[in-house]
Amino acid sequence: MIHSLLRHSLKLVLACAVAGPLVPAMAQDTYKIGSVLSMTGPAAFLGEDMKAGMELALDEINAKGGVNGKKLEWFFYDAESQTQKGLTATRRLLTQDKVEMIVGGGNMSGMAIAMLQQTEKAAVPFISTEGSMQIVTPVAERAWTFKSTVDDDQVMERLADYFAKKSIKKIGMLADSSGFGQSAVEQLKKTAAARGLDVAYESFNPTDTDMTPQLSALKAAGVQAILCWTVTPAGVVAMKQAKTLGLGDIPFVHSYGFVDKRYMDLAGDAAKGVLLVSVKFPVGEDLPDSDPAKPRILALNKNFEARFKRRPNQFAAQTYDAIYLAKTALEKGGTDKEKVRDALGAIRNYNGVGGTFNFSPTQHSGLSKADLVLLKYEGGRFRLADYQ
Repeated sequence: MIHSLLRHSLKLVLACAVAGPLVPAMAQDTYKIGSVLSMTGPAAFLGEDMKAGMELALDEINAKGGVNGKKLEWFFYDAESQTQKGLTATRRLLTQDKVEMIVGGGNMSGMAIAMLQQTEKAAVPFISTEGSMQIVTPVAERAWTFKSTVDDDQVMERLADYFAKKSIKKIGMLADSSGFGQSAVEQLKKTAAARGLDVAYESFNPTDTDMTPQLSALKAAGVQAILCWTVTPAGVVAMKQAKTLGLGDIPFVHSYGFVDKRYMDLAGDAAKGVLLVSVKFPVGEDLPDSDPAKPRILALNKNFEARFKRRPNQFAAQTYDAIYLAKTALEKGGTDKEKVRDALGAIRNYNGVGGTFNFSPTQHSGLSKADLVLLKYEGGRFRLADYQ
């Protein structure tokens, strides 16, 4: 009996030696996409919808046959809002999971910037779903990195257009100390110099619960409008305390990173009159029928609500777009990472739910000022405040 088992085992070993290592069929028939988002920790409120946007896009693509006849295989890790954990997950995606590309940088700009050091070195395409333009600039040092969000310079130009329309020259910039906030400060300084804006700058920590000193300084400076740049609950504190300090009669503008219904509801009456610069997605219903983004936005809203029983926000939109941008590149590049990178840089006139994407070898952010609008919050939802 023992000899019989040994002979059988020997036959299996020899068969494997001839046929090669046993590899699951799935691994041969898929394109591997890796994602890092923060589902726990301070940035978790963004992660839920961002992950849902990815899941919906992946399932839609796979239900239609995948890419080039191959399904998309997804490797997902929670960075827990900690950069070091995001870097550990990135390393695993690159060395263990051996993904074709990475989509999603932890929903924190600073984490995405840290992650790209690894992806650039490994020569693996990385589509960031985070905000800071420093993620993709300078392009010479970010050859493998792209972004599904609008750049800060485009946002500042859009705001400068609004301020010119309202004859506003004196601006107060209240930005947090994160990479997201400070990138905006850096860009506003350039825009202000070019557009003749006089800006008073104040900073705060993302965990601060009192903005009275900063807001008082802006009031004393005689600002005609306040910009607040954060993705944390500190932005709600700023809204409430601005009203308390008698700054409710001047425009208070939040960034695209604050377009979240939960924050507006927390702010209560303080949200009245507040403006937010954003991509068009949150107000798809309000867009004119001539806008090419409108039908795509309405379709995503319908499909998202049917699956997740809630309305999506713009964070779901930017990850949804990112997966479809990855699909577009994989269709042309397949498993050749250099071809995938070049395909990303060649995407033109791709109409996503966040806007119309146009990349190039020297421009790794696909959206433009034309994709931005100003929103307000009324009746428990975002509405269009200024289209152009």
